[in-house]
This record gives sequence, C-alpha cells and structure tokens, in this order.
Amino acid sequence: MSWAIELIVLFILFTLAVLPTVLKNPLSMVHDYPTDIYEKAIELGLVKESQNRKSKKFLIKRVFAIILMGILFGFVVYKFNGADTFLKGAGYTYILWSAANWYDCIVIDWIWFCHSKRVVISGTEGMKGYKDYLFHAKGALKGMLLGIPAALVAGLFVFLIS
Repeated sequence: MSWAIELIVLFILFTLAVLPTVLKNPLSMVHDYPTDIYEKAIELGLVKESQNRKSKKFLIKRVFAIILMGILFGFVVYKFNGADTFLKGAGYTYILWSAANWYDCIVIDWIWFCHSKRVVISGTEGMKGYKDYLFHAKGALKGMLLGIPAALVAGLFVFLIS
C-alpha cells in the first residue's frame, strides 16, 4: 500500500513541478523540447545560456539535480519503505525513479504535451516535434540511465544513515 501512495504523491508532485511552469512560460522547459523545436528556439534567440543543453552550466545543474534527487529519494525509501541497506536504497529508488520517468513520458509528454496548444512556443507553430512520440520515448530511455546515478546516491545515503 505504501508503494501506491508514494507513486500517487510522486506523480502529483511531478505534475505540479512541471505543468504550471510550462503553462506560464513554455520557454522555461525548452531544454526538454524535441530537437527541431529547441533548435528553432535557439535560431529565434529565445534560448538563454542556462537553457542551452550543451553548456557546461546546464550540465552542472543537471548533475546537482540528480544528486539532490538521489538524496531526497534515499530519505523517502529509508523512512517509508524500510530501506536499510545500500542495495535496498538504490533498488527502491530506481523503481520510484523509473515509475516517475515513464509517467512523465506517457502522461505528461504523450498525452498532454503532444496534444496541447498551450506548450507551443511562438515562432515554432506547426513543427513536427510537437507530435514526436519517439523523441519522448528515447528521452524516457535516457531517463532510465539517469536514474542509475540517482539510485546510487540514494543507496549511499541510506547506507550512511542506517
């Protein structure tokens, strides 16, 4: 039962972290947009350096976010799932990470992003990327890989506090 509650809470928090931001300003998440849209936004001068997914600053922010998420997930699985070893901490974290990752792909990206006019960036209307389901699936696969270091951080966190 705790898994179901955790997943529901995780999905709600994830949705609240993403949707209001994108609805307020689609450019705030342009780094996660399909490549054709992202490159067009660069061409139009709409992408800030902090959103340039090839910049060192952006990479550092991503690494910091993965570490922070690993610590947060580590705390959650320690407190609510009874993780008391490195392997349990890492394993439980990877399960939660993967669930959130595929929720993002299927619900946020495929169901919402690919069908919402509210995410369209001015000057990129009608671009194929807005319906690029494969881009989002590949992103989810990359997300699975990003879950590994986060899970390792979580496992280490659990190990250190147990």
